[in-house]
Amino acid sequence: MGSKYPRSVRGCLPLWALTLEAALILVFFFFTKYDSSKDQKELMGTYGAIFQDVTVMAVLGLGFLTSSLWKQGWSSVAFNLFMLALGVQWAVLLNGFLDQSFSEVVIITLPRIQKATMSAMSPLISVGAVLGKTNLVQLVLMTLIEVTVFDTMRMFSKKFLHMPDDINMMYIHVFAAYFGLIVAWCLSRPLPKEAKKKDQIATSPSLFAMLGTLFLWMFWPSFNSALLTSPHERKIAVFNTYYAIAVSAVTAISVSALAHPQGKINMAHIHNAVLAGGVAIGAPNHQISSPWSAMVLGLMAGLISIGGAKCLPVCFNRVLGIHDTCGVHYTFGLPGLLGGITNIALKAHQANWNRDPMNSFEVLIDAGALSLFVAVGLASGLLTGLLLKLKIWRAVPPVGKYFHDQAFWEFPHLAVGF
Repeated sequence: MGSKYPRSVRGCLPLWALTLEAALILVFFFFTKYDSSKDQKELMGTYGAIFQDVTVMAVLGLGFLTSSLWKQGWSSVAFNLFMLALGVQWAVLLNGFLDQSFSEVVIITLPRIQKATMSAMSPLISVGAVLGKTNLVQLVLMTLIEVTVFDTMRMFSKKFLHMPDDINMMYIHVFAAYFGLIVAWCLSRPLPKEAKKKDQIATSPSLFAMLGTLFLWMFWPSFNSALLTSPHERKIAVFNTYYAIAVSAVTAISVSALAHPQGKINMAHIHNAVLAGGVAIGAPNHQISSPWSAMVLGLMAGLISIGGAKCLPVCFNRVLGIHDTCGVHYTFGLPGLLGGITNIALKAHQANWNRDPMNSFEVLIDAGALSLFVAVGLASGLLTGLLLKLKIWRAVPPVGKYFHDQAFWEFPHLAVGF
């Protein structure tokens, strides 16, 4: 009996991945070295905890967040780890080469690895829109392209627009969300009926996805404050993030029950909207000076996320032909836009209060930077999606076998006929 699934990725994944890994090892050999400074005690203490928190968010949080599908759990968690491990290596080199202080070799420091980990989270967010419709070889290419474009944008914004690192990094949410949505539009337009049956959440996988949500919820203050250098600003960012994400969690659960005719809570809404406050508070995190303002932003983020998850899928799926597997638009895209607009509004209020022309100019720069990240995310996502459709990338699951681990994983007890 012939297999119902395409041939494995054996013919292309080892060749591409191992060749790429060998190339990375050679580049590290010739162009990197460890930081030789001896005074690292304070640095390890300050960045060590934040570095661990960010890594937990990337590995466990984003890994389990996308594991709610009925038959797609293994791929969700393991592919996430594969993409992160590859993305961090490439991001460390890329950040070093693009750094203005680069000369001959890249100095490996803990802050550089931390920034690389945060940059590598961009494809981990985007993959939520295309998961189940791509193979691992396509995801490798997507990771390299997305990390390259995002880090190049960060460095461009920092050098030419004079945007600080902490703001640039917070635009990762809108960039990654719209990058992933356009790739999804290219790869599955529209989603076939036979695939829709597997595009459903189940009780046990949904519980694992909730575990990822909890990891992200706990460690989000570390992510939002990771690149702030001032202790006071970091403290304010942590406080504001806790207030915003707490209110968005309460809002998400309450509004989800309100939106159901029988008052029942939708677990998919919880996965999307509980984290919305943390995303929205990212850009303006240390500029908000009172807890009630952060709480209002968390409330608005929760409402926007639930409203988007409730109303927009019909428009996206039927009109635009975009299938968002894990709802990255409502978890990251819309709250990220809210946070960017809030940051611009706060800058505009400050400029109007101080009557300083330079502040008004900064408002225009911030608005341009946010628009640029969204536009580049859409454009690079379109090019990436068209590239991933080429027939050179073998072992793509047929549309009838979307969202199924058996397309790529060994199931010995179900080996006959697969």
